[in-house]
Amino acid sequence: MSVTGQWFALTGRNLRRMWTTGGFFIAVLAPAIFTVGFYLPLRFVMSFQGVDYSQFVMPIIVLQAMAFTAISAAGKAAQEAVNGMNARFQTMPVFAGVPLASRMSASFVHCTISLIAALAYGHIIGFRFTGGVGSAALFVAMSLAIAMTLSLGGDLIGTLTRSPERTSQALTIPQLILGMFSAGFVPVAQFPEWSQWFVRNQPISQFSISMRAIADGSATLHLMTPAILWCVGLFVVITPITVWANVRRK
Repeated sequence: MSVTGQWFALTGRNLRRMWTTGGFFIAVLAPAIFTVGFYLPLRFVMSFQGVDYSQFVMPIIVLQAMAFTAISAAGKAAQEAVNGMNARFQTMPVFAGVPLASRMSASFVHCTISLIAALAYGHIIGFRFTGGVGSAALFVAMSLAIAMTLSLGGDLIGTLTRSPERTSQALTIPQLILGMFSAGFVPVAQFPEWSQWFVRNQPISQFSISMRAIADGSATLHLMTPAILWCVGLFVVITPITVWANVRRK
């Protein structure tokens, strides 16, 4: 069987497993939980400050949904490692890298479904792409680029730890800390002065700031450069290590 045939077969296997285990349902449900949990508590407080909170909070809702898909990717990779499937693939005439590529393809489908759901829920609470169709396309592209980079990182951690439980813990805590301690929920100026440098420059804040500007059409290359550098830098560092972890002989 060709590389393409193997990739297609294993991707189908991963998608069927997502269907039977409720992965697609969770992909739609998780953004709803994030939307309700993030939007309702602060919308009235922020409205008194003249902030349209549906526009402000939407990027962090999307980012948390994308991070959740990375946790799911990590769990799948850990499960494949612990149940012996990775070792089995290495004894079969399966081209190196195909199992990883198929998991990433399934993760892309998961990310896409979660993003569509998040944008639908965002529309319900009043989020709009005021910057036009081009801004909407760029917002989607950036969201998926971040999601796939995080999914690669999740796959790496899952493959190396070989423990779905430890993998989930290792990814959930940093996700929550960086998310809450970011400009995704409130402006940087509302954080204590001693923490503002970190809050402003950590990746979740830069992603949120850039995506917010993209949505309203005010994004510039200068404003987006830190977010682009974070995404490209993480991808360049994570990708070769993830490939190595998956193709090495155990």
